[in-house]
Amino acid sequence: MKRDRKEKPEKVKVEKNGKEADSTKAAKDTYDWIQSLTTALMFCVIVFVFFIRLVYVNGNSMYPTLNNNDLMLVSRFLYTPETGDIVVFKKDAYDANKALVKRVIATEGQVINMNFETGQVFVDGVELKEDYIRDLTYNKLDFIGPQTVPEGCVFVMGDNRNESTDSRNILIGMVDSRLIIGRVLYVVYPLDEFHKVQ
Repeated sequence: MKRDRKEKPEKVKVEKNGKEADSTKAAKDTYDWIQSLTTALMFCVIVFVFFIRLVYVNGNSMYPTLNNNDLMLVSRFLYTPETGDIVVFKKDAYDANKALVKRVIATEGQVINMNFETGQVFVDGVELKEDYIRDLTYNKLDFIGPQTVPEGCVFVMGDNRNESTDSRNILIGMVDSRLIIGRVLYVVYPLDEFHKVQ
């Protein structure tokens, strides 16, 4: 005699009414949107804290390469200063609240000297060919040369040599590389002036 098998109750799919389905979809879409926005925001924060920074030019010391109020994109990731780089740094002895932008003229171990009568700049006895400057270097400030750049430091000057406060000034002097915020890569504003900085 066969036993009667108990029949399993049939699963019935309950359809949600239109309003419930729309509400669930809207909540999911909102959650996805917030999650994407949060991820993008965290990515931007990480990039701007560890990799790049936006800095405004304040003044005319880097003219004609940079203009007052230019907005620069500055890279700070694993940066080692090299001659010719344009860098942003802080120097508390000069102005604790202000970031300065100058060009690296000499790095550690190099000897810097200048002839203020002819406007020439020499690094390791070789005259620099500086097609980026506004005028030759006639303004001595506090500089007495020749000077050897100490370990871990750089010697910086503005491209507008005779209107720049830079390493020739005793308040700035040799710049400790640890005070460098980063290297200027691009001018990003004004938009019609967007260009790579060299």
